[in-house]
Amino acid sequence: MGSGWSASSRIGKGSTVGSEETGESPWQVRAAAWELAALSFRYPGEELEGAVASGEWAEAAEEVASALGLALPGGRGAPAPGEGLRREATRLFVGAPEPACPPYEGVWAAEAEGVQALLFVNPRSMEVERFVRSCGLGRPAGTNEPLDHVAAECELLSYLASLAAGATAPAGAPEAAALPGGSPGAAYGRFLSGHARAWMPAFAERLAAEARHPFYRAAAAYLGALVA
Repeated sequence: MGSGWSASSRIGKGSTVGSEETGESPWQVRAAAWELAALSFRYPGEELEGAVASGEWAEAAEEVASALGLALPGGRGAPAPGEGLRREATRLFVGAPEPACPPYEGVWAAEAEGVQALLFVNPRSMEVERFVRSCGLGRPAGTNEPLDHVAAECELLSYLASLAAGATAPAGAPEAAALPGGSPGAAYGRFLSGHARAWMPAFAERLAAEARHPFYRAAAAYLGALVA
């Protein structure tokens, strides 16, 4: 789902982000913004731990926000220690017995409706899966993560923005006119308004309140700015 401009791939390279300074289109910057969000909410690995510890994640978040004209609370994202991310991600997003901040759109929709949420088979999760499949995508082989996970939804928005920026779709993908709304930009707008903005603001707000690790408070502020 590469966009030609990658926030995570530029971590550690000292590049300046911004459509005016680098010649990147607004769609390329949006693709990078959502790619960085997806990286932030996947289960932490060495890439994220290193970027957080070095301050490179904070720099990338600030540069993306500046390029999109977004304000992050307190200006620059706060550097944070890389250790403890996996333990905190487990507490926040997996939980025992319940996560402190569920990362699934369907769970938030069910909570708002006062009904019990069932992963995969709740109406909102199935709606997201249909949308993803209409874009020619699906669950990666060997994984069983619901497609309404916050990181998966961020990846979809990054992918659609990259197509709108002119990236080549993978083999077998539908033609642009066959995407929801008839174009990558229209599909992006539909998913942003119909899904991401329907639950991510509340998710980001709860994450900011529940997080004990400063990185996840910074990630909550970053995501909240993207969906404001």
